[in-house]
Amino acid sequence: MIKKFIRYLILGLGLYALIATLVITFYKDDPQAMIWQDREAFNERYIKKLSIDESVTLNTVLDYLGSPDLTYAKRNKDQVWQIIFYRTQHKTSDGITTMDECTGLLFKNGELFLWGPSAYSTFQENTR
Repeated sequence: MIKKFIRYLILGLGLYALIATLVITFYKDDPQAMIWQDREAFNERYIKKLSIDESVTLNTVLDYLGSPDLTYAKRNKDQVWQIIFYRTQHKTSDGITTMDECTGLLFKNGELFLWGPSAYSTFQENTR
């Protein structure tokens, strides 16, 4: 009787570990389905991992983070500048996402150029 119980217990734990591993490995997070607190943390983690050494495109960011909270784009001669904002810090519970609650990612011709607090001022300087 005890051997049977232990066998079922080990089988159950093994099955649980297998299912948990499969979910962790193959389940892609969907930022659109997250509650706002989780999405903020998800956005912030992704943006903190960005590196200037690797080539990051606008489409790569959109595929991973989903639709931005705010976006602006302008053409200046033969260059296209686009800045997208993702909310990364909560300030006011008013139901409106503002720039001071977001981190900006600046793209020049579809390639990540700059991100962080100076991204918007650089966008404005280059699109006058």
